[in-house]
Amino acid sequence: MSQRDPYEVLGVSRNATADEIKTAYRRLARRYHPDVNPGDSDAEEHFKEIGASYAVLSDPDRRARFDQYGTLDDQPQDPFFGGQGMGGFTDLFDMFFGGGGAARGRPRGFARNGEDIQATVTLTLKEVLTGVHREIAVGRMEECDACGGTGSEGGSQPETCPTCKGQGVVGQVRNTFIGQVRTQTTCPTCNGAGAVIKNPCPKCKGRGVLAAEAKVMLNVPPGVESGQTMHVPGQGSDGVAGGRPGDLYVSIFIDEDQRFERNGTTLFAGLDLTFAQAALGDHVEISGVDEVVPLDIAPGTQPGTRITARGAGLPPLHGGRRGDLIVTTSVKVPTKLNEAQTKLIKELAEVSGERLPEGQKGILGGLFGKKGK
Repeated sequence: MSQRDPYEVLGVSRNATADEIKTAYRRLARRYHPDVNPGDSDAEEHFKEIGASYAVLSDPDRRARFDQYGTLDDQPQDPFFGGQGMGGFTDLFDMFFGGGGAARGRPRGFARNGEDIQATVTLTLKEVLTGVHREIAVGRMEECDACGGTGSEGGSQPETCPTCKGQGVVGQVRNTFIGQVRTQTTCPTCNGAGAVIKNPCPKCKGRGVLAAEAKVMLNVPPGVESGQTMHVPGQGSDGVAGGRPGDLYVSIFIDEDQRFERNGTTLFAGLDLTFAQAALGDHVEISGVDEVVPLDIAPGTQPGTRITARGAGLPPLHGGRRGDLIVTTSVKVPTKLNEAQTKLIKELAEVSGERLPEGQKGILGGLFGKKGK
């Protein structure tokens, strides 16, 4: 069978150790496993190629022959692919991920799927705008390197339960007033596992997995909102004895930005104007999420006026036009005025035909109070 350079497929050097080869294989196999990529034919083909490469490099004799001749064409038929097509390889990978071959040569019921795990990630509004690729640390259960996940000392396989013969359940026949009734209950010897471990692995205490911290690359798309959850298949805890790995669920939180309020793709902000700006109009710039946003203030702008900056908001989650930034204006009222300012304001009121206010103590500090007393 024609095959690419197995070192190239697994991404390891030619002097890689057995542990390095196994680690590379598990990482790639987890990534391209059909359960993680349903319906992806390219991933399935790559998955098969990864398995074939591992079958060569994990066998010292076959690896040595490949190193010597630089080809696989003149080697004996691949034991993982020979005779029954993909059957042997399926068994090999089911040791790690589970599937149809999990029960072959293994006590029924002993396989356990890995647990799902949870994590959180906090983003800024700018990261919501662009999306982000971020490596996060997660705590999960990973296969014990001392026993290879079997739970037995030295990596030996658990033995079939002598009580239930690997079924995980035992039958009972009870005599009742309606006759004999056959029932099944969980096997008391193996607690439903179908297998027993006589010599538990001292490192994992027979569990087959150990607590570990792993790094997971998270690809967060633009437009996410607080409270949403990302589902990352296959990045949870490892399964045991052929059980498939669990999944990772990441809760998204968005850091509060004091400049904006968010409603979906629309952002809201406030803008303080001076009386002169509001009355005469102006051209101003405010800070947006990713760049400076220009705004035209029309003459006579009133407090509470809404000015829309098109496309200065956030993108929708599944792509499309960015939302808008809506700016609400307010007019700043000075808290302290000098004599010249007070005189000008009074003159403005007079020429506008307004009644001159008497003024009072308080926030304006007697702004229009009478002088010379």
